[in-house]
Amino acid sequence: MKKTTTNLSKGSMLAIGRTVLATETQALQAATARLDENFSRVVDLIRRARGKVVVVGLGKSGHVAHAITATLCSLGTPAVYLHASEASHGDIGVVGRGDVVILISKSGATPELVRLAPALRGAGAKLVALVGNLRSPLAGEADAVLDASVAKEADPLGLAPTSSAIVALALGHALAVALAQTRKFSLEDFARTHPSGQLGRNVTLRVADVMHGLGEIAVVAPGDSMRDVVVAMTRRPLGAACVVNKKGGLDGLVTDGDLRRALQKFEDIRPLKAADVMTINPVQISPETMLGDALRLMEERPSQISVLPVVGARGRCLGLLRLHDIYQH
Repeated sequence: MKKTTTNLSKGSMLAIGRTVLATETQALQAATARLDENFSRVVDLIRRARGKVVVVGLGKSGHVAHAITATLCSLGTPAVYLHASEASHGDIGVVGRGDVVILISKSGATPELVRLAPALRGAGAKLVALVGNLRSPLAGEADAVLDASVAKEADPLGLAPTSSAIVALALGHALAVALAQTRKFSLEDFARTHPSGQLGRNVTLRVADVMHGLGEIAVVAPGDSMRDVVVAMTRRPLGAACVVNKKGGLDGLVTDGDLRRALQKFEDIRPLKAADVMTINPVQISPETMLGDALRLMEERPSQISVLPVVGARGRCLGLLRLHDIYQH
């Protein structure tokens, strides 16, 4: 059967997008308003548990369960995902005494989860139901229940788990954050759970770990000619040259942009010196600065900075840091 399509105006598509976001926002606001002592009970249940957290779901709820599991682990709560169907074919062996199992189901009556509940309890686990129906079979089986009900889904049929998926995911995030705070999860703890990737680099590495030292960059004196500056920047093509005085202090910075602007402004650049085109008192950074802080300094501004001079004690020039160096693996 051939499906028909409807041509919508840009205004209509925009209106649909806003309606979806508004519907899901209202669902989150309603969930926020009804959050009660049951949430605290679940946090305490997990915090006092001797084992790990096991998150179970199927279909869209399974995808939500995956995401919640990842966030729990990221913020210091050991957690694993368990596929509801595979669990009854041997994978339930991952559940042990002292574990807390979070069962996610919009209806609270997903057959695979309902059948699984007695076996999970038999394995010695405590059960938390994250459901959209407080009178459902899963809610009745659980030691604690989180209300993930929504007034309506965001899709036109009111069937696809849109608003309900957002609410369930948000409740999982709330649990992960609350648990992290009760355990005083620190920046050092976060670094241990993110040893690789950009997040890990941002919280474990300092500027000194990735910067280019004086032997790797273009270094010129204030009185050097423009030819000397261009030659130095060509030999060390890192996007800038540090203008360093006789005492090793940083007087300024000549960037590729400074060179282009000089060519536009002057008919003949041969009489110019480095001091004539350099940026005086450029934004600079300490070698002890964490990469995450360096990244914010370079990016969170109207005009992004691609290269920074690294300056140590008493203004001594130590090298250059490029934005590329922060992101490079």
